[in-house]
Amino acid sequence: MKSDFKFSNLLGTVYKRGNLVYTEDGTKLLSPVGNRVSCFDLIKSQSFTFNYQHRKNIQCLALNRQNTLLISIDEDGRAILVNFVSRVVLHHFNFKSKVHNISFSPCGKYFAVAVGRFIQVWKTPDFTEDRQFAPFVRHRIYLGHFDDVLSISWSEDSKYFISTSKDMTARIYSLQSSDRDVARTFSGHRDYVVNAFFSKDNDIIFTVSKDGALFKWEYTESPEAASDEEDEEEEEVEDKREWRITEKNFFYGDGKLHCATFHPLSSLLVVGFSNGEFRIYEISDGFNLIQLLSMGQNTINTVSINKTGEWLAFGSSKLGQLLVYEWQSESYILKQQGHFDAMNTLCYSPDGSRVVTGSDDGKIKIWDVASGFCLMTFTEHTSAVTQVQFAKKGHVLFSSSLDGTIRAYDLIRFRNFKTFTATSRVQFNCLAVDPSGEVVVGGSQDTFEIYVWSVQTGQLLDSLTGHEGPISCLAFGQENSTLASASWDKTVRIWNIFSRNQTVEPIEISSDVLSLTMRPDCKELAVSTLDGHITIFDIEDAKQLHLIDGRKDIISGRYLDDKFVSKNSNRGKYFDTIVYSFDGLTLLAAGNNNSICMYDIDNEVLLKRFIVSQNMSIDGTLQKLNSSKITDAGINADLIDRNGENSDLEDRMDNTLPGSQRGGDPSERRTRQAVRVTSVQFSPTTSAFAAATTEGLLIYSVNQELVFDPFDLDVDITPEATIESLKEKEYLVALIMSLRLNEVYLMHRVIENIPLQDIKLVCQDIPIIYVNRVLNFIGELLNKHESPHMEFYLIWIRNLLIQHGTYMHMHKFEFRASLKLLSRFLNKVAKDVVNVGKKNDYLLTFLTVSKDLKGAGFGEEGGESNGANANDVLVRISDDDDDDEDAIVEDGDSDGEWFGPGNVDLKQTAQPLTFANTNSEEEEDDDDDDELIEV
Repeated sequence: MKSDFKFSNLLGTVYKRGNLVYTEDGTKLLSPVGNRVSCFDLIKSQSFTFNYQHRKNIQCLALNRQNTLLISIDEDGRAILVNFVSRVVLHHFNFKSKVHNISFSPCGKYFAVAVGRFIQVWKTPDFTEDRQFAPFVRHRIYLGHFDDVLSISWSEDSKYFISTSKDMTARIYSLQSSDRDVARTFSGHRDYVVNAFFSKDNDIIFTVSKDGALFKWEYTESPEAASDEEDEEEEEVEDKREWRITEKNFFYGDGKLHCATFHPLSSLLVVGFSNGEFRIYEISDGFNLIQLLSMGQNTINTVSINKTGEWLAFGSSKLGQLLVYEWQSESYILKQQGHFDAMNTLCYSPDGSRVVTGSDDGKIKIWDVASGFCLMTFTEHTSAVTQVQFAKKGHVLFSSSLDGTIRAYDLIRFRNFKTFTATSRVQFNCLAVDPSGEVVVGGSQDTFEIYVWSVQTGQLLDSLTGHEGPISCLAFGQENSTLASASWDKTVRIWNIFSRNQTVEPIEISSDVLSLTMRPDCKELAVSTLDGHITIFDIEDAKQLHLIDGRKDIISGRYLDDKFVSKNSNRGKYFDTIVYSFDGLTLLAAGNNNSICMYDIDNEVLLKRFIVSQNMSIDGTLQKLNSSKITDAGINADLIDRNGENSDLEDRMDNTLPGSQRGGDPSERRTRQAVRVTSVQFSPTTSAFAAATTEGLLIYSVNQELVFDPFDLDVDITPEATIESLKEKEYLVALIMSLRLNEVYLMHRVIENIPLQDIKLVCQDIPIIYVNRVLNFIGELLNKHESPHMEFYLIWIRNLLIQHGTYMHMHKFEFRASLKLLSRFLNKVAKDVVNVGKKNDYLLTFLTVSKDLKGAGFGEEGGESNGANANDVLVRISDDDDDDEDAIVEDGDSDGEWFGPGNVDLKQTAQPLTFANTNSEEEEDDDDDDELIEV
């Protein structure tokens, strides 16, 4: 089994804090999720997460208009410059202070950063310049505000920008030092100025404040200047125009205004409030409210609008909500939300295309692995979900909860169709499903029994007794109905579920069992205990086979209040969850620590260790103490609650309840999250595994999305070069060049000029990244009926499926559109071809047999022309007066006038001929059988 797994995607978390950014074409949305950045493709319904991590949660990010450079900045002011196309980190930089906003200029040559109460303008690194040690070159620092700067907005010509601040003012600056007179302060608001915007022609400026006021500023002459011009008509008067308030409007509502954005082309203003309400205004001619909607009861932290002004993106950090709304059609393009509380369990569907997670919030979410989106949420449970598991066929999902129920869900109709309960109220903390899907068992810490239900009837069949302590873990194998159970009595028992007896004596364990898993062939059992050991037992003989000591492999980081180094910590030195690989040779283990360990069972060695997170905003990731943050009292400065020093009243108020958050002292109101892994699971496709962590659902995969293409190194790709390669019989090179040029006529010409015998070799050597494009091109061509070469393209499709079918099955979401095109063609056209072949089967048989008989001498000079044998094929001309006279082909002798093939000239027959097939029984075809075209 391969062990080169790498991080590929982050599911379960769509937004945490910061601003949302659209790409220039408006089809992709960038969202900060903790210390990572996720990108959502709104057209293809796909998502991916950048591989790099920040040291703290991301505060803000920006993307230039060329969609080439991405800058993300965390809470401490540390920035990372990323190539957005190749997803490669280019540079790290520290602004050494908290950054509230960052914005690229429309020309892309500069970007402005709001660092405290200053505005720093930097030059954007350019690939045309020589390589330099410091890619960031500062252009200028702008002063003028007396408090933190909140936002920066550029004019369309990139000459000016406006900044807003907590000092209730906005200021306009010029990028050039020669225009110092342009600097102007816009005052008059009574609360923070949240944002400011330029109009389309840069003649009007709009400022929005937190108290819900919208001021319209225009560059006009003052009344004093107008009176001076009347008095001094002959003298030349200096330009006395200035920015003046020409209109004031107010947003009346219950909540505070938290965010605002403006679309200059359509003059749309979108604002979000603290009560979850958002409004859309048209402010070009007056102040007109277009729509007023709500996305919940929590604060809308950020709002963004794409270039066309059609899609609005909203983010709410408290519940982790992400919403993309199309205001013209009043429909949702994207509506996603992660778990409100920590994830407890996960499981893969049997085909590996979906992952199901259960959380402390009582919700069960189904995530699509390929797209990264949540497909369905079940809310039937009223308490924490402790375990979820699929039936073998994958259409039924089972879940256990602390509310005393085990529920079964139909994943075709997406409904809860069965609820299993015990005779008394117990909290179920584990479950297991029989491979046949007929029996489900559940265990609880309240009683010492294992409950068995029938899935068909929903009745409680039996309760297995024998344990002397609460049940902690249950596991079924995949081959038979062998059940393994672990208890607090430090024993593991093996049950035959249908004979209701134990197959072997109870296995004694030296410590408390935290997790157990059974090998897929049901011959071995792995047990994780509190002392940090993983023990492997033989199920048939109950003998110990292997012992893995995982304490030395676990990375246990420091907490902020720890008085000792991480290596001396015994916290989390064990595995809470373990799972076998598909081949049973590898074991994956994780727990309340910052590491996921992969072990080779036979050699009892660590194969690879994965670091869960580098986010220092949560406990357990720090390895060494930062002595600069130690105060004179000997405590960490990050532990001091400074919320009382905040300037906003809502930030100073603490409405949390004691013990409402997990971890730490239950009497504390605020606790820091600690890094932990609650569940790990291998994908049935054997190419990935998932881990439910504090940061979200992490997917580690072997196959990466970025595939190397050697043809990208060639810069001399032209239509002339493509045709020249085709003439030189370099068919693969010509095909790749035509695909890269994306010219339909060129692809059509190249594909149809490839010889039939070379199609197999071309399909075998074509890079995998071009397979989908070739299938899509063939599907569109056949559906438009633009080519009569049906069999030729079917040969192409057949060879592509043979050579790349395995990869297409593992990434079937990517090939879904092209395969639908081919399926549509086969359903419409190929079925008609089969019907035509059926109707002309007799004619084809007659012509074939006639050809064979002619070659044998019948009907020729010197051959037999009279007399008929039993196996001769004869034609009888019907003497009926019916207009539709038939010529019937039959075998053997019969009444009537018979003529052999040599006696009847079919070409001179005036009447239409219908040929009937009367072959032997071995050649007869059943009309009910499906007709297949073998290519």
